Amino acid sequence: MTGKSAAERRIGLLNGFAAYGMWGLVPLFWPLLKPSGAVEILAHRMVWSLFFVAAALLVVRRWAWLGELVRQPRRLALVTVAASVITVNWGVYIWSVNSGHVVEASLGYFINPLVTIAMGVLLLKERLRPAQWAAVGVGAAAVLVLTIGYGQPPWISLCLAFSFATYGLVKKKVNLGGVESLAAETAIQFLPALGFLLWLGARGESTFAAEGAGHAVLLAATGLVTALPLVCFGAAAIRVPLSTLGLLQYLAPVFQFVLGVLYFKEAMPPERWAGFALVWLALTLLTWDALRTSRRAARALADAPAPLRTAAAADPVGAERSPEGVPAAPEADALGTRP
Repeated sequence: MTGKSAAERRIGLLNGFAAYGMWGLVPLFWPLLKPSGAVEILAHRMVWSLFFVAAALLVVRRWAWLGELVRQPRRLALVTVAASVITVNWGVYIWSVNSGHVVEASLGYFINPLVTIAMGVLLLKERLRPAQWAAVGVGAAAVLVLTIGYGQPPWISLCLAFSFATYGLVKKKVNLGGVESLAAETAIQFLPALGFLLWLGARGESTFAAEGAGHAVLLAATGLVTALPLVCFGAAAIRVPLSTLGLLQYLAPVFQFVLGVLYFKEAMPPERWAGFALVWLALTLLTWDALRTSRRAARALADAPAPLRTAAAADPVGAERSPEGVPAAPEADALGTRP
């Protein structure tokens, strides 16, 4: 590895840690916005995110994709679906944090990779390796244990996991970069969100101006909280392998879980620990399998003809793909819009 590429890798890792660190610590931010309700916070996040993401696009001067998207109704429809699904995800997450369910919310992002794999089998007819089947089976057992412990299914976790997995699936079909995709989605969210905020203000129920300038600034900062980690993630994605991003992604739910237990003092009865232990076992199997597959692909590339190795060197991200043509950490590229 040359000095320049080593420096690029370090920059990428720092940005990756920054992105997932911010996503992991975001439960500390949403309670600061009380007495605003979850729906009002969500609406402000939609409105202000568009401003911050548009500013980011102005800096990097990437606008060509917009004209192409407008001329493709099918992709535009998929962006609308993505915007709808991520609205549900954001709303449930904000409500869960401000209602004292941080641990259950973190579980949703722990099981998200397992749900993504299950959806790939059911919807895309993908074939799984034995270790992946084992991980999905252990994950299903974890949900069963938690259901028995709660007395009902962990609805918050399942809603977050399935909505985010669906969002990732739709984003793959749209095939837009993280910043561009968020710009398109928030543009679709903007008018309904702004309309709701105006309606709330007309009823005298808006907290934006009623709670002082500091509160208004915090509500506006929801856009920055959304856009900044996404920019860091984009900087990491072009500099480090997908397998590395696949490992870094677990930082966010780990931080959320630790905050839920140690900072928010949420209860962790034995059955909840048992369920989480099964989830972590499933993720260990999944990560081990992904790393093993990545190493096999690297060995196969080393034995490949020189022209193929040259092409892989020019496209290091592509070189991280598995023999089936799927990224070693397929869920990593769906993480452009974390909670």
